[in-house]
Amino acid sequence: MRKQLLSATYYDHRVHQILPMLFSAESGESDFISEDDLNTFKGYLHYQAVDPTATSPEVLAQFRKAFDDAQETIATTPKIGRMKLRGLRPGEYRYAVVVRVGSDLLLTMWVRRDPKGDVYALMPRNRGNPHASYHRDGTFHHKSYDHQMAVSKRQPLTGDGFKGCEHFGMFAGHSPKSVGAVCDPTKFTGVLEVPPGILGPKDGFVAVDLVEPGCENQTINLYNPVHVTQVFKETEPWLVIRVGKQRRV
Repeated sequence: MRKQLLSATYYDHRVHQILPMLFSAESGESDFISEDDLNTFKGYLHYQAVDPTATSPEVLAQFRKAFDDAQETIATTPKIGRMKLRGLRPGEYRYAVVVRVGSDLLLTMWVRRDPKGDVYALMPRNRGNPHASYHRDGTFHHKSYDHQMAVSKRQPLTGDGFKGCEHFGMFAGHSPKSVGAVCDPTKFTGVLEVPPGILGPKDGFVAVDLVEPGCENQTINLYNPVHVTQVFKETEPWLVIRVGKQRRV
């Protein structure tokens, strides 16, 4: 029986692009690829969907070089360490999405609402500053390395006229151990801790929505299992963060 494939889009902050996302109707929970897997050549080939038994030695040598180059880059790229965030100002709110590694909470992304009412979804990186912005006048875009993508005009966030739901985006390609951004929970309004085995370099997503109060059940259908949902109600519109494990195929 052929798998049913369902499509959407997501922002992959490893490559800083809006990409198509295909989901199988099956759960896909048995084939998780972790960051540690990617530190082995076998795991790297699995990530690239390469069968070494059906690949020529010449092509495998090319993949081996790419793997070695990637490992060298990882080894020479400093981790971010403890995030140097100032204390929250009046009217400012921050919400962290984290995974626990040992005694540390590692930040994989966070959402910030500034005192003026602009909302940002941010990914910790040493360069590029990948993020999505929803400005109070309704201007929306993704941005990385100063390049804007998916620019649109949406509902303004000021006043009391916000209705229904505005989908902020689905964010995939999570490598919190490699990035190494340590979260200080005291610098955030709320912290959503994701269980292990959900978010990875090729697995899982974080979906962000802004919703009219009382309309948290009107968020878009993501066509895949959602494992963690949290609604933050400190400001209007409310913020809904959903985390799922369905793999891209």
